[in-house]
This record gives sequence, C-alpha cells and structure tokens, in this order.
Amino acid sequence: MPVPRSGRSGFTRIPALATAGAVLLALLALPRAAAADESAPTVPPRGSAHMGMGVVAHDGQGGLPSARSTQTEGVDVSSHQGTVAWPTLWASGVRWAYAKATEGTYYTNPYHSQQYNGSYDVGMIRGAYHFATPDTASGAAQADYFVNRGGAWSADGRTLPGVLDIEWNPYGDACYGKSATAMVSWIRDFLNQYRARTGRNAVLYTATSWWKQCTGNYAGFASTTPLWIARYASTVGELPAGWGAYTMWQYTSTGPTVGDHDRFNGTVDRVRAFAAG
Repeated sequence: MPVPRSGRSGFTRIPALATAGAVLLALLALPRAAAADESAPTVPPRGSAHMGMGVVAHDGQGGLPSARSTQTEGVDVSSHQGTVAWPTLWASGVRWAYAKATEGTYYTNPYHSQQYNGSYDVGMIRGAYHFATPDTASGAAQADYFVNRGGAWSADGRTLPGVLDIEWNPYGDACYGKSATAMVSWIRDFLNQYRARTGRNAVLYTATSWWKQCTGNYAGFASTTPLWIARYASTVGELPAGWGAYTMWQYTSTGPTVGDHDRFNGTVDRVRAFAAG
C-alpha cells in the first residue's frame, strides 16, 4: 500500500507523528518530576528564622497549661507578625514582650522598631532576642551585632535583658555542624561578650531535646544564665541539665492575636524586678 503524503512537501506523516509522540511522552513525565521536587524539604530564606520554629516538628505539641495567678503572660514576635496590635494584646492581659532584633551577622528585623517600641508604648516590659546561627560567625561577633542593632539593655525598669535563641537550625544540620564541645564554646563566647557589652547576663532560650542533642546536656551555664524553655504542652516537662527552674516558658505557637505565647515564672512585679537587674 502506498504511504500517504502531506501536501506539496512530499514528506510522509510518519516522522511528524513520531515527533509528536516524543513530545507527548516528555509532557507526561513532567508531573512526576514536579512531584519529586515537592517532596524535597524546603529550606527557608536566611533571616526568616524565629523563636520556636522547630519545636512542633521535633517535640510535637500537646495541651495548654492551666491558668496560674503567679505567672505573667507574654508574647514573642518577629517579622512574621509584621505590625503588631499591641493595644489588643495589652487588653488581653499580656504584660511583657520580646521582639526579634537580629539573626547571625546578616539580618535585622525590619519591624523591630514598631514591635520593640510599640510594646513599650502600651505599658509592657519589653526586650529583644537574637536568633543564633553558629555556622556563620563567632559567638562574640553575633553578640556584638545584636547589641549594636537593638539588643542592648538599659536600667530603666522596663527593658528586659537580651535573649540568645539557640535551637534547631532551619537552614541545615540541626547542630550547625558543630560537636557538643564546639557548640558549648560558641554559646559561652556569645554570653561572655553580651555581658561585657551590657553588664547583664543574657537569657538563654532553648528546648531540652535540642540542648541534649547539640550540647550533650551541658550544665555549666545554669548558675548565671536565666532559662527560657520551649515546650508546647500542658506542663514544662524536663529542663536542661543544671537548671532547677525556668524564668520563662514558651508554651504555644497558636495563641490569640500573636501565635507565640509565653509565661514568666512570677508575678508582674517579678518581671519588673528582673528587668531592673
């Protein structure tokens, strides 16, 4: 049987059909490639880290703590909250707040001024925190960066000491590629430099499971460093080695108005005393 020809060109239709079939097969393969890409973990952009972002993934979450009149409600915020409704939070009973100031030596929170000063303006006792990235610069360098960009302390009775937020690395290896000994040394450098610059001991924010994994459950900071523990449950649970009590507790990331809610382990008078130093 003669092969049909395509008009004036004189070429057969068979090569054209083969080409179309190849294109169709290639298109059919695309959804599989897309699905494979979607299954890969997404690394957030540098600067986007915030207090407690790894807690649910690593420790899960349980119930909420019962109300206690001897504890004072607080919140922590970062650029994720943008412009914060501080009057609403004050009306709900929040009396202290921390705002992210810096990360590593490469990021400053663009909302820090509104968050840090806005909380103060409605009557709250406020402070600033630094998200540590021990794989990018030394502890001392990050302490300096923090102090120079919103993390300093003043003895006005309404400014809390700065916080070192040290937790799971959202950009890579959980322990930032450091051994337990190297991590302890890095933290010590930060804490020592912060005290040298401000005259106050920084607060250390962490989760017990991360502390065990990445510092070997080191107990040597407990005598001088206030602890802010992260645990999203009805009880605070086990504390890192050396600490018999916590100063602050981040107990949820799904609170009203602002997700991250905290308890200070004392009345508002104790919060003021802690701020005063």
